[in-house]
Amino acid sequence: MLDISEPGDKIGEKLLAFLDARQRQELIKYLQSENMPNGQSATVLRLPAEAYGGQRKAGEPFAEIQEGELYFCLEQRLVRVGGREMELTAKEFDILALLIRNPKRVFTYELIMELVWNEDSSFVSRKTVSNHISNLRKKLKTAPNAPDYIKSIARVGYKFEAP
Repeated sequence: MLDISEPGDKIGEKLLAFLDARQRQELIKYLQSENMPNGQSATVLRLPAEAYGGQRKAGEPFAEIQEGELYFCLEQRLVRVGGREMELTAKEFDILALLIRNPKRVFTYELIMELVWNEDSSFVSRKTVSNHISNLRKKLKTAPNAPDYIKSIARVGYKFEAP
């Protein structure tokens, strides 16, 4: 039952329950294609909606993001920390792409599963997402005093936040 006195995120979760995995992915892609909220980092380039899964057209600039020591290029599937290239698995790169392109936006475990694995969350466990995030954090943290770019939101999910 939908109670309009509930917080917006709770209403949103209930409404998302009515959509299948493909419909949820299309909704997220649509929302990501809109203008980013105020406070967006100036170092992030606006990406077209098809950029996450599509190819760059000739003559268009690369979708590049530079946050401190972290450099990310979507089209080249390239990540560098402190000038050193990181070897990420395909899923690690896709998770980072999702988070870094939407700084400060919290992604639930279920949403990460649907957007990265392109499957209903019942086929991928939270532990799988946690393990990939853990491996990704280890690769991005090149020194003990290096910043943590991926923040955990207890029992909810993760977000990208530049230090």
